[in-house]
Amino acid sequence: MKIAWVSFAPMQKEIKEDILNKFEEMYDKSIYIQGDEYKKFNEEFAKYCGCKYAVGVGNGLDALMLILRAYDIGPGDEVIVPSNTFIATALAVTYVGATPIFVEPILEEYNINPALIEEKITDRTKAIMAVHLYGQCCDIDEITKIAKKYNLKVIEDAAQAHGAIYKGKKAGNLGDAAGFSMYPGKNLGALGDGGMVTTNDLDVATKVAALCCYGSDYKYHHIYKGVNSRMDEIQSGFMNIKLKHLDKWNSNRNNIANEYLSRINNPKIKLPVIHEGNYHVWHVFAIRCDERDSLEKYLNNNGIGTNKHYPTPIHLQGAYSDLNYKKGDLPLAEKISSTELSIPMYYGMTKEEIDYVIDVINKF
Repeated sequence: MKIAWVSFAPMQKEIKEDILNKFEEMYDKSIYIQGDEYKKFNEEFAKYCGCKYAVGVGNGLDALMLILRAYDIGPGDEVIVPSNTFIATALAVTYVGATPIFVEPILEEYNINPALIEEKITDRTKAIMAVHLYGQCCDIDEITKIAKKYNLKVIEDAAQAHGAIYKGKKAGNLGDAAGFSMYPGKNLGALGDGGMVTTNDLDVATKVAALCCYGSDYKYHHIYKGVNSRMDEIQSGFMNIKLKHLDKWNSNRNNIANEYLSRINNPKIKLPVIHEGNYHVWHVFAIRCDERDSLEKYLNNNGIGTNKHYPTPIHLQGAYSDLNYKKGDLPLAEKISSTELSIPMYYGMTKEEIDYVIDVINKF
């Protein structure tokens, strides 16, 4: 049996007619930037997250960068980021001229360990980037307590957490502002690229809306040195369709995850742990194995697709050699990078496919 690590086919087949009809409708209108579909998606996504404002932007990295700019975080400032995350989290900090300060994760949960944050705070620290990695919210209550103590902003990196819930509140409505990615592989993905900023702060929403459009509050009137990072009208239209299905798609992912969690019983495999109070949306189902490379080869030889999130941690990437980290400086991030393996997780997996993945893993 052949099983891809990810497949969009079941999801896309289900909404294909609606997508094509929407494309034809928008094509005939000939409005491709910040039209009615864009405005509607901003309103609907804010409502979905339970917050007041949402601003569609070009991608998830820009969403985080624009939030930092909206808070006037820049050269000389520091931002706390997890040591275990995709490089975009750190790049957003770098783009505004600030310095990312890495904090290690809780190994079994993959997210940042709040107990290690305070020791990294200095008089230059301006914000904590709270990443909800793989679809599970980090312990935002503890992070918020620390942020209030030191007068820091809490910025959610919710790029992988569309629909995730922490103690009854959705990702995107847990911090001061949040950045989402709508990259095609996300739980709520565009048919191209896209991003979103959510917040309850009108000043932040207003500034992000200007910054993402050349720093303009209205045409040819530029109040900031902005960028061009706008969500396309066509992608907004597609997302308006997909948002209606998101909860169902996330529920299906949870059903698959529950099968994995209850039935994978190989002692060599370390399963992910769900933090209390969380509704995990399983953007990635990440297992760990000390024999990761052998496991990966074994699964691939048996027709099961895999991925690694992320095989080289940020502090050891050439892009961040200027920070002068060396191997061993952030051992938990390095341990995850060398042992993590992502197994198939996508909407529409069949019972036979799920059973096969579990059976093959248990025989490793």
